[in-house]
Amino acid sequence: MNLKNEAVFWIKEYFDKNGNENTKAVIGISGGKDSSVVASLCCAALGKDRVIGVLMPNGIQKDIQDAKRICEFLGIKNYTINIAQAYKAISTEISDKLNIQNMPEQFTSNMPARLRMATLYGIAAIESNCRVSCNGNLSERLTGFFTLWGDGAGDFAPLANLFVSEVVKLGVELGLPEDLCTKIPSDGMCGKTDEDKYGFTYDELEKVVCNKEHEVDSKKVNLIKTKLKNISFKRNLLNIPSFVPSNKKELFE
Repeated sequence: MNLKNEAVFWIKEYFDKNGNENTKAVIGISGGKDSSVVASLCCAALGKDRVIGVLMPNGIQKDIQDAKRICEFLGIKNYTINIAQAYKAISTEISDKLNIQNMPEQFTSNMPARLRMATLYGIAAIESNCRVSCNGNLSERLTGFFTLWGDGAGDFAPLANLFVSEVVKLGVELGLPEDLCTKIPSDGMCGKTDEDKYGFTYDELEKVVCNKEHEVDSKKVNLIKTKLKNISFKRNLLNIPSFVPSNKKELFE
């Protein structure tokens, strides 16, 4: 089987074992490649009537139209839940009680992600008989570019063992809009791309992990290896049922 068929089969099997013919997938839709691919895979595996998209801007989201577009493209039921008031309320309460004037970056970047995951599980509870997806890819997992118990949480993870390059190829194979498949990854909060923050590219990361570090500048190789080592504690906390493509069975099982 090709990658698409393998991933679709895995999702079908997961839902067969952990639900029934009516169990639905609840997916946070950001408008980026990962959530678009996960939603498309779930539609292929379960049918669009069993897929629910949730858009969760924190106030104004500049690329919210991309998220709406993928929901329309796939024809899935979707909700838009703005978390701004919830984020403001919890921030105000904590800052008042702890007498803090300016919240640290760790709070401002992680709290919205955790509120979004709480929102997904809230909707799953109301809709009933649902499983919540974790949309993160392997490149993000390796570098720790996720929030524990936020976007790093979920019931099943279709992309957890796929590099960014593989997610792009999968999106193209699924027939998704090309601009969404190749969209530059960003957290949408600081104005920088993921790669700007790292100091290396996802392509360079993949080469180092796949024993092709001779193709990467030595300084970046050291930077990547240091990053992988320092973040291992965080990565090891993840234990979500994840799709493993056949060509990686020996690496991840």
